[in-house]
Amino acid sequence: MIRRILALPAGRFAAAFLLIIAVLAFFGPLLAPYDPLLGTPEVLAHPSSAHWLGTDYLGRDVLSRILAGAPISVFGAVQVAVIALFAGAIPGILSVYLGRIFEWLTLRFVDTLIALPFLVFAVAATALLGNGIPQAMLTVGVLVSPLFYRVSRAATLSVARSQYVEAAILAGARTGWIVRTHVWSKVLPPIAIATANTLGVGFVIVSSLTFLGIGIQPPAPSWGGVLASDLGYLTQRPYAPIFTTVLIMLSVWAFNLLADVIRDVAGESGRTLLTEKDAARTRRARRALDRKNADPKNAVASEDALVGRKSS
Repeated sequence: MIRRILALPAGRFAAAFLLIIAVLAFFGPLLAPYDPLLGTPEVLAHPSSAHWLGTDYLGRDVLSRILAGAPISVFGAVQVAVIALFAGAIPGILSVYLGRIFEWLTLRFVDTLIALPFLVFAVAATALLGNGIPQAMLTVGVLVSPLFYRVSRAATLSVARSQYVEAAILAGARTGWIVRTHVWSKVLPPIAIATANTLGVGFVIVSSLTFLGIGIQPPAPSWGGVLASDLGYLTQRPYAPIFTTVLIMLSVWAFNLLADVIRDVAGESGRTLLTEKDAARTRRARRALDRKNADPKNAVASEDALVGRKSS
């Protein structure tokens, strides 16, 4: 699937931008030109050669705070997606095979999570468990897990009715073997699409919570915290929120684009699309070869080479 994704221009663009985000997540604090917590007398300074994105109300370099806050924002979104994946996809697959009681219990639990007010419950759970990123992401991941439950359950139900799965059940195959051999490969594409979308949603959720001061305590840098500190001084620096907002927006857009590409390449329609692209590439190469052969200069050169071989 990775080759199919990279075969499309949109897939290559999304992968390239997400690679940049990954580099910022791993090496952002090392790339920061200044200490993100160090204040200076240059308060609310405009962008310059010394401070490329200016300084905030305490004189801290904005670029350094964005780079230092990248790990919290990126890994927070990853934590949300991973927790939601395991809390939703595994019960969704097993609900098809473990009987009506397990199915009824999981469906009622998922309905309860969907009915909960998202932000209110996240704030309350974070206050109960402690104001930290792991606690906040655990709460958010559990609240997002119904998406994976429904996607994986729907995909598993479509596979469970196929003849080869029914034949395996009649042959006495174990549920675990059926899931690993027949179900997982068919359920993986929709789960991959849901994961990419959830990573984009996770960026928005992490930025929103840190914007409100939930999950992280100032002055620790985060993208939401940088955005919140800029909004209080729009009179002096009206352009300040643009930097962080554009970065969050492009990150979410790249994940959504990746989800669209995965959807396009998965299944028969994706194979048809890639086959058509390969056929078009072959036609272009053939036309270029025909034009080259039809060029009089190339024809004269070919005749001269033929005469030279004969004379030798």
